[in-house]
Amino acid sequence: WKEEKYCNAGINQFRQHPLDYVEGLETTIKDCLRKAGNDIAAKIKGLSVDTTGSTPVAVDQSGTPLALLPAFWENPNAMFVLWKDHTATKEAAEINALAEKGETAYLKFVGGIYSSEWFWAKLLHVLREDEAVRNSIHSWVEHCDWIPFLLTGGNDVQQLKRGVCSAGHKALWAEAFGGLPPDDFFTQLDPLLKGFTQKLFTKTYTSDEPAGIISQIWAERLGLPKDVVIGVGAFDAHMGAVGGQIEPYHLSKVMGTSTCDMLVAPADEVSDTLVRGICGQVPGSVIPSLIGMEAGQSAFGDVYAWFRNLLSYPLKYITDEKLKEEIQEELIANLSKEAAALPLNEKDELAIDWFNGRRTPDANQLLKGALVNLNLASDAPRIFKALVEATCFGARAIVDRFNEQGVAIKGLIGLGGVAKKSPYIMQVMADVMNMPIRIH
Repeated sequence: WKEEKYCNAGINQFRQHPLDYVEGLETTIKDCLRKAGNDIAAKIKGLSVDTTGSTPVAVDQSGTPLALLPAFWENPNAMFVLWKDHTATKEAAEINALAEKGETAYLKFVGGIYSSEWFWAKLLHVLREDEAVRNSIHSWVEHCDWIPFLLTGGNDVQQLKRGVCSAGHKALWAEAFGGLPPDDFFTQLDPLLKGFTQKLFTKTYTSDEPAGIISQIWAERLGLPKDVVIGVGAFDAHMGAVGGQIEPYHLSKVMGTSTCDMLVAPADEVSDTLVRGICGQVPGSVIPSLIGMEAGQSAFGDVYAWFRNLLSYPLKYITDEKLKEEIQEELIANLSKEAAALPLNEKDELAIDWFNGRRTPDANQLLKGALVNLNLASDAPRIFKALVEATCFGARAIVDRFNEQGVAIKGLIGLGGVAKKSPYIMQVMADVMNMPIRIH
């Protein structure tokens, strides 16, 4: 990952080798335990994991990601397909077109639009692209479901417990449908998918349920007690919202490279309300007793990182690595300070924040970002200001959609790296929203 070996932004391909996750998991947990001390480590009773998503991977019958097998070690199609990978826009469009013709509204619980960032679009794209993977795949598994399976020593993918969080928001699973849409729906989409639902799942679990007990191998490998309970996995933003003290009708905005906006509400109050153009509303996906709703922006911190990298181009000619690092680290902070001092003007530079497509409202990964009103006085702070305002107005569009569709937003909660590191961006966000933001 560090070498960006399997990523190509030019074709919107972002893949990650499963070994990165295995090594990262071990390094992180061991480091935490070392800092906590042996006395604390011995008292640990449970361990749960959240991950990015939809970030699925092709696995064999044992549940092993194909990229961990020698024949597929360097094959990007056998690796985890990251949430930000948009190679499946064609497949997503086909899913949407087919769903519009059907008698059953299989997209109604995911906002009415299926995204190229999600489970089925990515699966179909990989099956079409790669005959070797197509002939070896036994199932398709989300990252957040695979890690608990790994830690519990799973060796049969049919026994892998799937979380309702990933299944409901990305894989079209719904209790109202009796599970996943039927096989004939996917066969109509492409015969390559015929019978694939039988390789997946019917039952799902909320994240307060156990996936199993840690395996002896992983208990010894991590230095944990052998009776540690491993929880069912879920997506990072959904569990981040729990950690950020989410409450009904308060939009929990997890702001990092992208944003995931989480909202919870009682089922009896939501009733039959379906919010168009969001990333799904799923009972129990955030808090087991409440409806979880998801929205977000495909690029947030990534927009600022793009601009920082653009400005950093001349640094490639500097040989002093320490100086180069210091300059890069201070860029955003200095831009923020100068942008905050600029007056507002109707003729200011403007931007559109769709640098990685649009997640919500109304997913469309083919849309592009833009900068307008540029002139010879348009310097770096002015352009940065335009980018910040664009991302904040993109966030405002999500709040407006919830309000318009009958789910009133009562407050905002800010989480994640951007929320904690940039008072300027958070102030612009609060001004654009005309609401205070609680930073957690």
